[in-house]
Amino acid sequence: MARIANIHRKTNETDIRVRLNLDGRGKARVSTGVRFFDHMLELLARHGAFDLELIARGDLDVDQHHTVEDTGITLGEAVRKALGSKRGILRAGYFLMPMDETLAAAAVDLGGRPCCVVRAKITAQRVGDFQVELLEDFFQGFAQAARANVHLRALYGRSSHHQVEAIFKAFARALRFAVARDKRLRRVLPSTKGLL
Repeated sequence: MARIANIHRKTNETDIRVRLNLDGRGKARVSTGVRFFDHMLELLARHGAFDLELIARGDLDVDQHHTVEDTGITLGEAVRKALGSKRGILRAGYFLMPMDETLAAAAVDLGGRPCCVVRAKITAQRVGDFQVELLEDFFQGFAQAARANVHLRALYGRSSHHQVEAIFKAFARALRFAVARDKRLRRVLPSTKGLL
């Protein structure tokens, strides 16, 4: 059964459309108006092996905050919808991502309770055209909408570019593992509570 979701989120500040296939081949078509952010979403699709179409129009004349945060929310909604009942998924995943002098860690649990912790000492205020402080807002929005635990760390690194990129790649790989299907437990909900 295909795990595909189409989400349209429209507010007074943003208009975002997402089509997500959790069982894709890493193809992405992304446009947010923030080129470095587009690049991060493209590599999220590639490293997550998701097919992602995402078009975001936001009030970038104000700043990037609404666009970045609402994109996280919309993507989280798409993941939650595409997962359906969550029966047969691995549910949790983690990954350590080296990128030259940088090492990032990510852990994701799709257990139904939203929580996001980001620990990264990134010195630059911007990487390319992206406001670095919005990194946490994106992942907070995702975690809330997906009802997921998301823990991210840049363990060390010199380059701010590498730290942000390694965090996105680690997250993509952890999420890829969490949404993967477990053949041995394909009809089983991955929780002793009986609810996710």
